[in-house]
Amino acid sequence: MDKPKFVLYFAITIVSGLVARIGVQQLIASLPDNHWAEPWAQLFLIAFLGAVLLCITSLVVFAFFPALRDIVLVPLISLYLATAISALVILAIGEDPVAAVKLMIDGALGSTYGWGYTLYYATNFMFTGLAVAVAAHAGLFNIGGEGQAMLGGLGVAVICLFIPWPHWSLALIFAILAAGLFGAAWAAIPAYLQAKRGSHIVITTIMFNFIAAAVLNYVLVNQLRPKGSQDPASARFAETVHLPSLHEMLAPLGIEFSKSGPANVSLLVALAACVLVWLLIWRTPLGYEIRSLGKSEPAARYAGISSVRIIMVAMLISGALAGCMAINNVMGEAERLVLNATEGAGFIGIAVALMGRNHPFGVFLAAILFGFLYQGGAELALWTSIPRELIVVIQALVILFTGALDNMVRMPLEKIFLALRKGQN
Repeated sequence: MDKPKFVLYFAITIVSGLVARIGVQQLIASLPDNHWAEPWAQLFLIAFLGAVLLCITSLVVFAFFPALRDIVLVPLISLYLATAISALVILAIGEDPVAAVKLMIDGALGSTYGWGYTLYYATNFMFTGLAVAVAAHAGLFNIGGEGQAMLGGLGVAVICLFIPWPHWSLALIFAILAAGLFGAAWAAIPAYLQAKRGSHIVITTIMFNFIAAAVLNYVLVNQLRPKGSQDPASARFAETVHLPSLHEMLAPLGIEFSKSGPANVSLLVALAACVLVWLLIWRTPLGYEIRSLGKSEPAARYAGISSVRIIMVAMLISGALAGCMAINNVMGEAERLVLNATEGAGFIGIAVALMGRNHPFGVFLAAILFGFLYQGGAELALWTSIPRELIVVIQALVILFTGALDNMVRMPLEKIFLALRKGQN
């Protein structure tokens, strides 16, 4: 972009911000103070400010970062719409949406205890989101992350229960390998059926979720459950395989963190997985082949890329990533294998990947958001009369707007950007 246009767009951005600030000040001055105690007035003001910020962000992206339109603007606008409708739903049942948002923020981000749970949930969602993203780059919709994570937990339990480890670091390395192996093995059968028999990957992977739940139930009840116990769960792991929590990791640095937060060292493993997936997809020949197959299978075959091999490899990597979630919830938090250890994280990973546009950095940000929604939603259910089902509705609205209704935002935005670009010419 040449210098005059750069200055012009920068000036427009600054002026827009000043106009928005003056407008809000006039709006506040026009109503008596007691009116701003009303939830509807606070909601209107927040919605107005959000719309202004989105407009300013759109101008900045169009002027300076047009390549980020799909990665930044579409998710932000979708999230704004989902939040606005969620606020209206809360207002309709007679609750204060502004107070609800404040409670969610305080509960999820206002203390190290809240951060501990937010990051714990986010770690699960990073693994399952990356699993969906890798498969999506190959043109596959892996909806079986839930079952693959269950089998990954079985692999972690086998490693931690039957091998005496001298130190948690060695146990963690082999637990990652076992979780990845079990998860990849569970994804291998649907991958083979897709590659060799043409069975749709969505149908087979979702069926394998139920099979995985049945297998895990049988193993826990008949093989791993301690004698005399009525709980369908394995024995507790040895103390030597206890993973350090964030409290234990940050204490030597003089940073105080809640002892009760379940976030642990597996968060660093999830962050490393984000970096490794980025390197794999965009910096290796295998990643190029995966993306080529996902863009056009006939073109990939014409270029000599084996679709069978890439489908198998992509699904094995995807299953391994989903399985690795177990080092967080099984080894890190519960320290034993329980029946419903995944808690739906495999399905949330689909929304995380969609919102993150199948990019590892986007998956990281979306995982933090859904971790916030999970922990903040738990605080809402605990301290308000808002029913738990409505919190699920709010999460569903975020998924709906960022996933299913993605084109509702993208297509008008593309038309606006094209019109602005024509105006430049």
